[in-house]
Amino acid sequence: MSENEKLTHEEFVKKAILNLRQKNYKGIHTIYSGFNEAFRKYFPEDDPIKVTTKLAEEGKIVLRPAKGGVMLYLPEDAPMQRTKAEETLDKILKG
Repeated sequence: MSENEKLTHEEFVKKAILNLRQKNYKGIHTIYSGFNEAFRKYFPEDDPIKVTTKLAEEGKIVLRPAKGGVMLYLPEDAPMQRTKAEETLDKILKG
């Protein structure tokens, strides 16, 4: 693959999410899946944390904190994130 045929950051990340996720999961863990290491090898000049943060800010992917790192999701597959207020209300109202 020549330099001009290289995937963009967005293409690489989306392809990684689709190809690295396990059967019952919609996202991938950046560390345990090997994503960060593969990203650094493919894009030696770039930081996967900065790139994925930027893609998330643009709405192209969704990041969720996870033990030992971060989970990456496609926007349509991301679990809904409840606010602290919603969780607290549930505890109060449901006992």
